Amino acid sequence: MKQTITFLTSIILLVSCSEREIQQIDFSTDYKFTSEIEEQILNDTSPSRYQRSASDFAKKGDYKNALIHWDMGMPTQDRNYTKTEIDSINSKYSIVNAADYIIQEAQKNQVVMINEAHHNSMHRAFTKSLLQRLFDNGYKNLGLEALNNRVDLDSVLTSRGYPIQKTGYYIQDPQFGNLVRDALEIGYNLFAYENMEKGGGKPREIEQAKYIQKEIESKPNEKFLIHCGFAHLMEGNYSGWEKAMAGRLTEYTGINPLTINQVEYSERSKAKFNHPLLKAFNIKESSVLIDDDNHPLKYERRDAWADIAVLHPNTKYVNNRPNWLFENGNQNASLELRDIPIEFPVLVLAYKKGEDINEAVPIDIVEVENNTDKCHLALKKGEYEIVVTSKVKSYIFEKTVK
Repeated sequence: MKQTITFLTSIILLVSCSEREIQQIDFSTDYKFTSEIEEQILNDTSPSRYQRSASDFAKKGDYKNALIHWDMGMPTQDRNYTKTEIDSINSKYSIVNAADYIIQEAQKNQVVMINEAHHNSMHRAFTKSLLQRLFDNGYKNLGLEALNNRVDLDSVLTSRGYPIQKTGYYIQDPQFGNLVRDALEIGYNLFAYENMEKGGGKPREIEQAKYIQKEIESKPNEKFLIHCGFAHLMEGNYSGWEKAMAGRLTEYTGINPLTINQVEYSERSKAKFNHPLLKAFNIKESSVLIDDDNHPLKYERRDAWADIAVLHPNTKYVNNRPNWLFENGNQNASLELRDIPIEFPVLVLAYKKGEDINEAVPIDIVEVENNTDKCHLALKKGEYEIVVTSKVKSYIFEKTVK
């Protein structure tokens, strides 16, 4: 009797969803439901538990919870500039589009470095938005701290043409995966430079710089884009490390990189926790502050600095998803799931057709709580395979975005 019911359900499914054929499949994934992440936190007493949960939320496409959990593990405060301070800043600086200014300045340099916070998918989306214009200006090489290296190196990444789960821990975030995927499609040479064999701190900064130095010396007339985490791009003297990776690279090569910090002036989980400089400006797009001599506001930390500070606007949400997901060619692909005979909640994972769904980093991920809720994926024009899984049962169907 149970087999007959399953068969009838399948027939109803095919009739009611005439535009798609839905098939049940064997599928497993390490991406976590919200409930799994929350349970993990309850059983974890380590000081870094919220950093891990923030990364887990980022990997499953939940930007809002990634910000919340990061702030749960970090100091937050409500600071504001006085009106006098704000007026002084406004009298000295003008607001310009960040991407346009970065491309303008990149033309004068051989090495550009931009950082990210490891829980913040928006930083990856912003770097991705720069790729084509930087490539058009001679930047053919992309170094990624997040790429696995040495014995774990994904040696066939370029020939395969897309990232898989072993390509890198943070690259499992679809937005980082899409950065890698776009870079390969554009024609970048990707290389890894992380090395933790001698430990963190000063040895790590030195070894990272040496890897990048080796790449530059093998292509002395080419330009390089480096995407790193947090403070590795700081120039000058950096407390505790003596010099960060960027400072070491200058020491070893004589090259002064263009360094871009997009971490400090990005939104926190609540607007009141934002840096007072970000709160002082009602910016609508990613921006840079420049003075009358066209010099940008730097990010400075005691005796260290980054050349350009990027201010990112607060995210607005479209169907509970970040508005910036639906930019740079992405469409809001809406899906109905009510006809799929599966217990909710489910994870919905979108894969580019032709990529291995058992290994590839998905293009996008959404958790859907109820079968009456619509699923909203950020997808470019193209052919996709959509996997819907409860981790007990899984289904797949094709989706065309026109």
